[in-house]
Amino acid sequence: MRIDTIAQKIEAYRNAGKRMFLTSSFQSQSVPLLHIISQIDASIPVYFLNTGFLFPQTIRFKNQLVHDFGLNVIGLESDVAKIHQMDSDHHFFYSSDPDYCCHINKILPLEPILMQNDVWINGIRADQNANRRNMKPEQMGAHNVMRYHPMLDWTKQDVADYRTKFDLPNHPLDAQGYDSIGCEPCTSKAFTDKGERASRWSGMKKTECGLHTALAEETPQIKIGVLKK
Repeated sequence: MRIDTIAQKIEAYRNAGKRMFLTSSFQSQSVPLLHIISQIDASIPVYFLNTGFLFPQTIRFKNQLVHDFGLNVIGLESDVAKIHQMDSDHHFFYSSDPDYCCHINKILPLEPILMQNDVWINGIRADQNANRRNMKPEQMGAHNVMRYHPMLDWTKQDVADYRTKFDLPNHPLDAQGYDSIGCEPCTSKAFTDKGERASRWSGMKKTECGLHTALAEETPQIKIGVLKK
């Protein structure tokens, strides 16, 4: 766990005049990076994508960590009202077109932040799924933003060990059998034999919301946020 390496990298970005931000989903696995950032520079903005479909426990856990760590958390929400996030059969897009739902509630709200910054720090790990195994510690992403993945070579056990070492809190849903926690309609309890993120979008081929696929491309094809009829 090379904490000093993370501090040195952030100092190098700062010395180069780079504008940095962090994103976090505020799960238990998010806590080590949030704790590390709070020790290095708690003024770095932490953007929290509130889709409007999150578990209430996640909102309370986020508030707890903001208080405990002194984080500079900024909430982001979609400009598209929930009444317009339904298909022609009046089903929310999370059930009829989850990719589009993620596009509206995660991709589009983050794009202006990418345009205003130079470095995006996020806590993806290579052991989480096949897509993330192909990531690099640093790689150019959408809007010419450098993606920095300080946790990429950490394992699930590394995360657990760090949380134990510093007696860090757990997301309240951990005790109920949840492993990877996202939006409530798209999250199931853990499938321990299928990997950490198998509980997301269960029964679908979907494994990512798009933040680490579409926004990881060097020349992404950005959709226009027009609602489907």
